[in-house]
Amino acid sequence: MPSRRAQRAERRARRATHRERVAWYLYDFGNSAYASVVLLAVFAAYFKEQVVGTTQGTYLWGLAIGIAMLVVTVISPVLGTIADYSGAKKRLLLFFTGVSIICTALLFFVQKGDIWQAMLLFILAEIGYRSAQVYYDGLLPEIAGLDEVAEVSGKGWAIGSVGGVVILLIILPLILLFPGPLMVRLSLPITALYFGLSTLPLIFNLKERAASRPLPPGETYISLAYRRLGSTFRGIRSFREFGKYLLAFLIYNDGVIMALDFAAIIGAVLFGMGQQELILFVILVNVFNAVGAWAFGLLAARTTSKRALLASLVMMIFVILWMFLAQTIVEFFVIGALAGVAMAGIQSLSRTMLSEFAPEGRSAEFFGFFAVAGRTSSFIGPYVYGVIATFSANHMVRMGASVLDAEKQGQRWGILSIGAFLLVGMLVLLTVNERRAIQVAQSFGDASAPVRG
Repeated sequence: MPSRRAQRAERRARRATHRERVAWYLYDFGNSAYASVVLLAVFAAYFKEQVVGTTQGTYLWGLAIGIAMLVVTVISPVLGTIADYSGAKKRLLLFFTGVSIICTALLFFVQKGDIWQAMLLFILAEIGYRSAQVYYDGLLPEIAGLDEVAEVSGKGWAIGSVGGVVILLIILPLILLFPGPLMVRLSLPITALYFGLSTLPLIFNLKERAASRPLPPGETYISLAYRRLGSTFRGIRSFREFGKYLLAFLIYNDGVIMALDFAAIIGAVLFGMGQQELILFVILVNVFNAVGAWAFGLLAARTTSKRALLASLVMMIFVILWMFLAQTIVEFFVIGALAGVAMAGIQSLSRTMLSEFAPEGRSAEFFGFFAVAGRTSSFIGPYVYGVIATFSANHMVRMGASVLDAEKQGQRWGILSIGAFLLVGMLVLLTVNERRAIQVAQSFGDASAPVRG
């Protein structure tokens, strides 16, 4: 156990300069633009409505997301091991960021009928975006001491949210002034440029502090990655309440991912929303996302994290049921505001509960496993949504319904599948004994010995 003097020296060594912190924050400012434009407000609807233009659009969008997330799931443990042993987090972050930026810019050339080109470029952009996050997160302990991680991470999250709104405020006037597919396509290289410029401070101002270290004898990055993952899984299995909580998270988190990935398609198909309306919708969701994080944080402080998380899940299920029944754009905007509040509660409180359930000295291990597990499940929900919505729409067309009516009904069945994931996840969460989970974590930290779950 390091002495207090050694711990203070370690914290001083990790304290970054103000310029380094700003560079780290600005990267999040830029990569949030990719999420806002490509995943949420612009490209998803363009892909469905313009590039594909049929009921297959929803299925193919879900398939593309599923493929990208599956690839990231497989390679994430290896990327994490490379990050730990290579001392090259920054270089690898820039490589994957470059892949995402280049492929995002190339989406400009995707036009009606270019389905496979669009899917390939999007999948590569998404893999680059998600993989770069592994290294971005890995830089946090290098720029913040143990007493600063929460503050620095929180600032990065907030600045990233602002970045996602700013890019939409840049694109919205252009789409209003020059309506049509050309400006929608042009928004993609604009986003890539925005992402690239926001990455420049990290290139020039952030110093990588971690040194490379040799792999254990006989190991490769791949073998060591999966051996470490298996070891962590075997160790975590003894924490029974944490295991139940992790299962609940894997299920309800898929519902959240489905809602985010298909929001633009739902708006375009069910309510005929154009790009400018979808952009305003995503801005609204982001604003109320901040409100939700604050409100549910207060609720958790006054009750417990589990009760507050359950409340946010109940609210999100209510939102999904309303979305299933909604008939007007005004309703959809109100739903978006409420969804922003609920999703913020779900996402922030999920991390809070994990921090409460992780024993002292093993928090990094638990968070790492949590991240890998989350990615492992996240390809399932979007694919399920795409299959249900498309199968339902095609069935109605065969029964004689118009294509438009069939697509709308297909989306409504897809929306119900989101609610199913949220409901099942919430029911599993109800079985988690929060008090016992915290006691087990504390007793493990106090005794530094294995504890039966």
